[in-house]
Amino acid sequence: MISVQDPGPAGADWPSDWLRAALGLCTLQALEAGPTYGYAIISALSAAGLGKVKGGTLYPLLTRFETAGLLEVDWRPGDGGPGRKYFSLTGPGEQELARQRTLWREFTRVTTTFLAGNPTPPETRERP
Repeated sequence: MISVQDPGPAGADWPSDWLRAALGLCTLQALEAGPTYGYAIISALSAAGLGKVKGGTLYPLLTRFETAGLLEVDWRPGDGGPGRKYFSLTGPGEQELARQRTLWREFTRVTTTFLAGNPTPPETRERP
């Protein structure tokens, strides 16, 4: 069992399996405002309280999203430094973000209900 002492507002100590479960959705959300690059996505996730996401975790995810047609990639020259790879949502990427948001809200409603001691959703409980 993974133990979390006190994740605090920065979320640096969230269990890694929780972060893996939410990372795809949160990455798509970070791209909703427009094109951005990997380090900016990592910074946005950290600023949101999700903790530090490593590039070795994020970049393969971005590559999978690109391969699936959810993202477009554009190389842009850097300001006095190397160029950067910018990622942006495609139309299907925006649709996937909306779909995953809906599913995540339902999933968290179900898990919150279960953790509150109500393991059976009200609509499936036997009536007296």
